[in-house]
Amino acid sequence: MKRLKWCAFFLCLLSVQTSFADVRLPNVFGSHMVLQRRKPVPVWGWADGGEKVTVTLNNQIKTIKAGKDGKWRVTLDAMEAGGPYQMLVKGNKNTVTFDDVLAGEVWICSGQSNMEWPLGAAANAKTEIPLANYPNIRQLLVKKEVSLTLKDNIEGSWSICTPETAPQFTAVGYFFAKQLQKELNVPIGLINTSWGGTHSETWTSRDAMNQNDELRLVANKLPATDEEVIKGGSARIQTLLQAQQGGLPTAADEQTWASTALTDSEWKTMNMPGDWEWGGLPTVDGVVWFRQEVVVPEGSKLQKMVLHIGSVADSDSTFVNGQLVGNTKGNKARDYTLPDGLLKPGRNVVAVRVTDTGGSGGLMGRADQLNLSGESLTIPLAGKWKYRVASVSPSSYKPGPNTYATQLFNAMINPLIPYAIEGAIWYQGESNAGRAYQYRKTFPLMIQDWRQHWGYNFPFLFVQLASYNAANGDSRQGSAWAELREAQTMTLQLPNTGMAVTSDIGERTDIHPKNKLDVGNRLAAEAMRVAYQKSEASNGEASRGPQVDKMTVDGNRAILTFRNGGSGLMAKDKYGYLKGFEVAGADKKFYYARADMQGNSVVVHADSVTVPVAVRYNWADDNSDGNLYNQENFPAVPFRTDTWKGITEAAKFGDQ
Repeated sequence: MKRLKWCAFFLCLLSVQTSFADVRLPNVFGSHMVLQRRKPVPVWGWADGGEKVTVTLNNQIKTIKAGKDGKWRVTLDAMEAGGPYQMLVKGNKNTVTFDDVLAGEVWICSGQSNMEWPLGAAANAKTEIPLANYPNIRQLLVKKEVSLTLKDNIEGSWSICTPETAPQFTAVGYFFAKQLQKELNVPIGLINTSWGGTHSETWTSRDAMNQNDELRLVANKLPATDEEVIKGGSARIQTLLQAQQGGLPTAADEQTWASTALTDSEWKTMNMPGDWEWGGLPTVDGVVWFRQEVVVPEGSKLQKMVLHIGSVADSDSTFVNGQLVGNTKGNKARDYTLPDGLLKPGRNVVAVRVTDTGGSGGLMGRADQLNLSGESLTIPLAGKWKYRVASVSPSSYKPGPNTYATQLFNAMINPLIPYAIEGAIWYQGESNAGRAYQYRKTFPLMIQDWRQHWGYNFPFLFVQLASYNAANGDSRQGSAWAELREAQTMTLQLPNTGMAVTSDIGERTDIHPKNKLDVGNRLAAEAMRVAYQKSEASNGEASRGPQVDKMTVDGNRAILTFRNGGSGLMAKDKYGYLKGFEVAGADKKFYYARADMQGNSVVVHADSVTVPVAVRYNWADDNSDGNLYNQENFPAVPFRTDTWKGITEAAKFGDQ
């Protein structure tokens, strides 16, 4: 009997002991981490409800009881740069130990592929990586994840910068950190949370979207949970295919879809150009055919005809009247020269087989890029196209990062809050270029959203889009990329913001310029100005780059004055000539202009314009021509003095 009582007592005691859950912390904390200096440092996690948790670091001891929900949070006092330290987090059952903890400067690194771009793929990787032995530079690489609900943890761990780990560092962040450490002589921590090809809206919270009249409509249509999306994904696609006449085709069927003899009356319609995810094929990755009948007027001259279809996500095979005229992979404009005689007066058929491997799919260029043109004839093709799904890949059953807004905020930003940071660096905008006018609102909204969630107006520094020939855009036919850069410049109206101008370091045929060294260094210069107020008084604004202040007109000359000229303006040209300026009169026709420096002013004129009304500088997709700098070697900010309607004003979220 006594033995039974002891057994019962032992089992009861064991039950009490095992009822305590291990004290846990989110993965933003870990060995080798960098904690923000000179700011209170929140530390948080989970335990049993009411459990006592003690955090010890650098002679500080903080104790708290977990709430009924098991959550706990303490705030360590601000400390100066230093370390290495050991952090202990002790609960009733276990102790979590983090070794090699430093105090220094912590920066979020976020955006799309140009921020994600690793050092191992940068221009000077072969010479930089063997020397990348910087034990006081650390990176937390956040694993990619999407979620329609707020997550409280990420996957990832802190790593020390060594020649072995440096290739996986964000290249922009690496050079930024390297320059900051040189300037400040303190540890630098980078939290790399980025994803290529993403819109700013997926990095924005649902709460923030509800504050915007346009985005509120999008937020109200978002599915409630990830489970709803995954469960419904298969059903939606199956319903889609069942509604499609004949379901999925055989290989033999598909071979007839370019033919003029095909009857496509049962095919559905979708507006192109655009992203098919928003045109009726949400979450679908795979192969989709698009067809359009084109009626050529009798008597038309059909020599030297070219089919322009803009960019395609991700690859295409394009046919005219059943004949293959071209196929291309990658994000570039398609211009297919047609053999003489292929196009005929009367009915013709253009068919495009599009293969999408993930994310957005469809004909993704601008409407004015989608046409048939020759020496004396242009036929617009933007508008309704017939479409049919040929195949669906397994990835279609899960949403991509752009399928729904808020997903990356929920999964890759929210779990980091409220980790103490100094600021954020951001390189994104390429995926929003088709909606550049809307970016004037959505980009500042995202910045304010992050700041509101962190609870303070931390410095937010961003990279203006580099030069790239996205669609041959310029002042004559319009440039979505120039309008996006303008939206980025307008965002500088927010306090504690800075921008690195990179028009001179892009690559005409590559959306991913390999020169990340200058990008990182220019962001670091802006950090010194915005976050650390360390610039010299004589050129304290120089890192912003010369920025147009006002324009006056004297006869046929436009006189532009600039601020942020630093020690003075200069032309980066061995002959001293300024390039990249254009001028227009009241007719809104722009002409290349001669530009001459006069102190901190530039005088612009063109023989074809008697009374200047507007001046533009570096206003093009590929804006690498401009060569106005200040003496500190920072390029001038692209600009226009007019407010004439652009080509992206009508585009809303979901359009491309």
